[in-house]
Formats: sequence, C-alpha cells, structure tokens
Amino acid sequence: MRNQAARTTFVGSFPDVLPQLGLPEVAFAGRSNVGKSSCLNKLLNRKGAARVSSRPGRTQAINLFRIGESGVFADLPGYGYAKVPAHVQDAWKGMIEGYLSSREALRLVVILVDARREPQEMDGMLLYALVESGIPGLVVATKVDKLKRNERARRLAALRREFRLPAEQPLPFSSVTGEGRDALWSRIERACARQR
Repeated sequence: MRNQAARTTFVGSFPDVLPQLGLPEVAFAGRSNVGKSSCLNKLLNRKGAARVSSRPGRTQAINLFRIGESGVFADLPGYGYAKVPAHVQDAWKGMIEGYLSSREALRLVVILVDARREPQEMDGMLLYALVESGIPGLVVATKVDKLKRNERARRLAALRREFRLPAEQPLPFSSVTGEGRDALWSRIERACARQR
C-alpha cells in the first residue's frame, strides 16, 4: 500500500453520505490540534495532502484520500477543545459515530493522542467504543520529538496504563523527524490485508 502513496488522490469532503470505494479503509481520529493532518502528510510524503492549520477544528467533514488502487484513508473531524459551537461539535460526534458504525470496508482506526498531554477521557471513550464494536484500533502518540527521553518514556507508559494498551502501543510518532512512519505503515498494511 505504501508503494502507492505517490498515487494518492483526494476523493472529497463529505459531511454525511460517503461513497463506497470498494477498498480497505483506515480512519484517522483524534482531538483537535493533535497533529492528524501532519501525520497524514508524513505518511503520504506530501506536504499538502491534508490541510494543516494552526486553528483547531478546521476539518469539519470526513475527508477521503484514495491510495492508488490499494486503500482509502479517512480523515475524521477532530474532537475536543475546538472553538466551535456545541451544536457543531454534536454534529461532528454524530458524523464520526455514523461513519464508524456503517463502513464495512473499515479495517483500522488510528487514534492519535498528543504524547505531551495527560490521557484524555474522550480518547478513552473512543477506544472503548471501538472495542465494543469489534473495530481494531491503534493508538499513536504524536509529537514525541518535543519530549526529552525520560519524559517521553513516562508519558508513553502513562498512556499505556490508562488506556490498557498492549505492550507495542502507543506507537511513538513524529511528523517532524519521521519516527514511527514505517512502523505505522506496517500496521496499516497488515490491517488492510485482513478480511473483516
């Protein structure tokens, strides 16, 4: 799949009805300002594939990216502290829940968490919902390049403990240095190779 990243095309931005593309899908979810767009751009090795903004909450619909003929990335709206009205956040929540419950092609949800922050309740709720729905999830800790070695180990251990993650999670990731890029691609490719 990663060898087709150069052939990525933007399918579109969808607030409600999404097209069925007949390819395995991987969704990217996380709080606003967690580095979701930067992560996608690093994975795809394209600066402008996903729009990066200093203002949280810019992604307001589900953005689909077709990776050649091998798969689809779904960029879900960020949740959390984005400065948008409550009714908009409620609409995003409904959009995300609707997507997760209806996509038969969904093979993996990558949950991005900021390695510098304490474990967040909303991330835990999403993880729990995935487990209850039988949807595989992978926790990726972003912005690890901003932490000193000891602090990094402590933060990753806290996330692992709080969310009851397996030993190989959270996967450390940096969109600046590229750390974790190959490991994340490997997990994505493995998930997409499985039948649901």
